[in-house]
Amino acid sequence: MTAPRTRSRRLVALPLGMAMATAFAFLPGATASAAESAPKAPKASATDGAELSYIVNTATGKGPSASVKKAIAAAGGTITVAYDQIGVVVVHSSNPDFARTIRKVPGVQSAGATRTAPLSAQSTTEVGTPKVLTAEDVANVQAADGQDPLEPLQWDLPAIKADKAHEKTLGSRDVTVAVIDTGVDDTHPDLAPNFDRAASVNCVSGKPDTTDGAWRPSAEESPHGTHVAGEIAAAKNGIGMTGVAPGVKVAGIKVSTPAGYFYTEAVVCGFVWAAEHHVDITNNSYYTDPWNFNCLDDVDQRALVDAVSRATQYAERKGTVNVAAAGNENYDLDSHAITDPSSPNDGTPGDRVIDPHKCFDIPTQSPGVVTVSSTGAKGIKSSFSNYGHNVIDVAAPGGDSTAYQPPAAPATSGLILGTLPGGGWGYMAGTSMATPHVAGVAALIKSTHPHATVGQVKALLTSEADATACTTPYDIDSDGTIDAVCKGSKNYNGFYGHGIVNALKAVTK
Repeated sequence: MTAPRTRSRRLVALPLGMAMATAFAFLPGATASAAESAPKAPKASATDGAELSYIVNTATGKGPSASVKKAIAAAGGTITVAYDQIGVVVVHSSNPDFARTIRKVPGVQSAGATRTAPLSAQSTTEVGTPKVLTAEDVANVQAADGQDPLEPLQWDLPAIKADKAHEKTLGSRDVTVAVIDTGVDDTHPDLAPNFDRAASVNCVSGKPDTTDGAWRPSAEESPHGTHVAGEIAAAKNGIGMTGVAPGVKVAGIKVSTPAGYFYTEAVVCGFVWAAEHHVDITNNSYYTDPWNFNCLDDVDQRALVDAVSRATQYAERKGTVNVAAAGNENYDLDSHAITDPSSPNDGTPGDRVIDPHKCFDIPTQSPGVVTVSSTGAKGIKSSFSNYGHNVIDVAAPGGDSTAYQPPAAPATSGLILGTLPGGGWGYMAGTSMATPHVAGVAALIKSTHPHATVGQVKALLTSEADATACTTPYDIDSDGTIDAVCKGSKNYNGFYGHGIVNALKAVTK
C-alpha cells in the first residue's frame, strides 16, 4: 500500500483521516559527476524578467574569483552570499539564460536554478494538521511517579528503551542537536529550558539572519520543526512530554519559506551554519525542493546535488553527525524505477520515471548522512515508510495508523507525540518523526562519549541498534496483497537497516 502523495510530501493522510508529517531521504553516496542514461527531467525555466535564485559552484575551499564575479554581474546576476568554505555562491538573476551563460565561464564547475518559480513563490495550503491534544486529553492522562504528565502517551520511548536510558542519564548540556526545518518555537515550556539560542538562525534567504527569534515559525507556518524539536529534547521538567534526550540542547535552523519550500540555498546555509557553530547533530526531516529526486544528467539538478553534498560533507568534517528521513511514499529506494509525479513542486509537476541510483533525494542521499526508516507501535515498518536494501541505515518509531499498529495501553494513538507552537502538544507521524528519535539517540551517544568522532558516533549508532529481521510477508493492511518486499538478513536489511535504535545501549556501552 502506498501512502497518498501530497505536495512537497510535507503532510500525507493516514487511514481514518489521521494526518502525518513527512520527510525525505535516501542513502549516502551521491557524487557530482554525470550518470549515464539517467532519464531526462524538465529544465528549470522562467519567464523573461522573473527573478530566480541560482547556485554557482566553484573550486572547493575558495571564493569566486574576480573573473567569475565579473561574469556573474555581466550575465545579470547579483551575489547574495558566497560560502567560500565550500565554493558555493548564491546568486539572484532575472536573466532566464543566466545558468546556461555562467556554466561556460572558466572556474565555474556547475550552476543551476534552485527553483522553477520566481523568488516571490506562491503560497500553498498544508494538507492536514497535527492531532492536537485538548485540555481534556491532558487531564485524562495518569502519569506514574517520575514521569512527565504526558509520558504515558509516548509508546515510542519504551520502544527504543529511552525510558530506561533516562534512569542512567538525560544527556549532556554540552551536546546540541540542530533542527534544520520550518522553525522552532523556543518559547514552548518544554523547549525553553534546553534551547540553544547561539546555535539558532533563520537561513531561508540563503544568508544567515540572526535577528532574535528569526528561527521561530509564524502562526501561519507549519508546526513541523517545533514538533521534531520536542521529540528530541523536550525537557524532563514536570511539564508535558519527555524527549529522547531531555538533557541536551536543541537549536532551530529555519530553512523553509512561509509557503513551505526548502530550497537549496537555505539548506546549504543551514549546514554551514551548523558546522561553524559546533552543532553535534543535525536533524533533517525534509527533502530539498522543488525536485523530489535530482537527476545527475540534468545540469540544473546536478548543481543542486553538488552544492548540498558539499555542505553536508563540510559539516561532517567539522564534527557534525547529519541524520535524515527516508520519506513517506512506500518506495523501494533500491529499485531500478520509481515514478515521481510531484516534481517540480513549485511549478507544473508531471510524471517522470527515475532510477533512484542516478536521481537523488537530497540532503539525505548526500555522502555520510544517516538514513532513517519508520516503524509503528508494533515494531514493524510503517505503512508509508520508504525502504531499500543498502539504503536504510537504521529505523526508529515514526508512528502508523492505529488501525494497522495500535499501541499498548495506556497510549491511545499510534502516532508520535510532540510539542506544538504556542505551548501545546499533538500527534504527527512519518519518517519525519522517526528521524528525531535517531538524532536523540545520537545525542545520548555523544553525551556518553564526548570525544567520539563523527565516524565513531555513527558506528555506535548502528552497532548498538537492535537487529530486526525482515517482516515477511508484509501485508500491512491485511488485504491479501503484499505491500512491500524486504531484502537482506536480520542484521542488515531494506526495512530496518542495521536495526531499531536503542537508547539504553547508547548510555551504557
